[in-house]
Amino acid sequence: MRHFYQYLMCFMGLLLSSFAMAQNYPEKPIKVIIGFAAGGPTDVIARVLAQDMTATLGQSVIVENKAGANAKIATEFVAQAAPDGYTLLFASLSHNVNAIMFKKPGYDPVASFEPISMVADLPMILVTAYNSPIKTLPEFVKQAGEKPGTISYSSSGNAGSSHLAGSLLATEAKIDLIHVPFKGNAPALTEVMAGNVNFIFYPVIGIADLVAQKRLWPLAVGTLKRHPDFPNTPTMEELGYKGFDLTAPWVGMLAPAGTSASTVQKIDNAMQVALAKPEIRKRLNDLGAVIVGSRPNEFRSFLIKDKNHWRKVIEASGLKPE
Repeated sequence: MRHFYQYLMCFMGLLLSSFAMAQNYPEKPIKVIIGFAAGGPTDVIARVLAQDMTATLGQSVIVENKAGANAKIATEFVAQAAPDGYTLLFASLSHNVNAIMFKKPGYDPVASFEPISMVADLPMILVTAYNSPIKTLPEFVKQAGEKPGTISYSSSGNAGSSHLAGSLLATEAKIDLIHVPFKGNAPALTEVMAGNVNFIFYPVIGIADLVAQKRLWPLAVGTLKRHPDFPNTPTMEELGYKGFDLTAPWVGMLAPAGTSASTVQKIDNAMQVALAKPEIRKRLNDLGAVIVGSRPNEFRSFLIKDKNHWRKVIEASGLKPE
């Protein structure tokens, strides 16, 4: 009996200590881990939010890039981190895709995390270098059909949004395309602008500025209706390719499984404060992001549906688990 009471007192002490820590959160800087290179769409949005969350939470919110394996490295890192709210993941659609594409992903996209908020959707646009001699998607498709192995597209990594969209195009158009993966969207886009790769499906964020600077040429948008920033650019559906609106990646925040509900709520509240500010909404909208700002339970439900959607897309594209 004595040992039982000692165990009970120890357990109660740990419980009270954990409760006190959660109540006082945050007491030190918070790291937000991103699985892609700096400068890409996921990174840009995370940094906009981190700056505002720093002011709300009273502690520095630091963005750290751990690029590689289509964000699998970063995702596993956060899944294994202490559930104390000081290591968070800012994820994109690769979060679910990797769990399908890898035989041993190293995490479960829902069970290994506490979803906090889905921040935004990022519609896709197909672009080539501004000085490319080919100015339309039908021309690219025609050349790929007549001269197999001559048309390439870049991506942020295997099974990333750009890869899946490119693979879907190859399937729908019945052509062979060369996939050139990079460690993040930013370097993948740079190689397209340099003319070293023919084109890329890229989140629309920031693309209008690069088109205005005559560094990129838009070929098609992945939205159901023409995008207001690109009124003269046809949709993929207008060109005869359906389903590309569903390839739009999302971005959102997650914490390791076991993170206390009160800590999750504090992080979520700080994000909602940021997303409610007109200047931040304008900044994200100007970048092309469609703000969502879902709450934890809504985000959890979305992740489950999203995984089922991508499983169907991957099966249809013929991509095989690694």
